Formats: sequence, structure tokens, C-alpha cells
Amino acid sequence: MRSLILLTPAILVACAAAPPQPIIHGETPGHTCNAQDTEQFIGQVGNSTTGAAIKRATNAAELRWALPGYMMTMEFSADRVTIWLDDQRKITKISCG
Repeated sequence: MRSLILLTPAILVACAAAPPQPIIHGETPGHTCNAQDTEQFIGQVGNSTTGAAIKRATNAAELRWALPGYMMTMEFSADRVTIWLDDQRKITKISCG
């Protein structure tokens, strides 16, 4: 028991000293976003129906809404489409990433 108590600080130090592992974001196979032909959605109301149509049109696996005043992460994800909305929930921009 005494040796376990003496080893505990050494084990904790070894865990704390381990270098951080890089975060690797995966891509969903068969889903690479392409937002080239999405102009017809600009000006429409952003809702679940429009979002699903944009997701299909861009071949994205993941959809993200960019609401005014909300913070978003900046990591790139090739299988994600981002839909930018204004204060009236109208779509102003569609981009991949």
C-alpha cells in the first residue's frame, strides 16, 4: 500500500507530461461538399426543408447553420455545408467547409 502511495505522484506526472495528440477530422466517404450550383437558395428562408435540399444539392454529409451573432469553429470539414442567415432567417451565403 505504501509503495502505491509513493508511485501515484509519478504516474500523474507521466500522464500530465504526455504531448497532446492532434485532432484529425474525418471525412464521410462519398460526401465531398460542392456549393457551386446553390444560387437558387439565396434569399429563401432557412428552415429544415431548405436545409435538406441544400444538403442534397451540395452532396454534404453535415449541415451547419451560421446565425447572426453566433460564434462558429473555424476548422475545415470537406463534407460539411454552412448556410449563412440574416436576421430574418433568409439565406445570404452557402459555402463548404
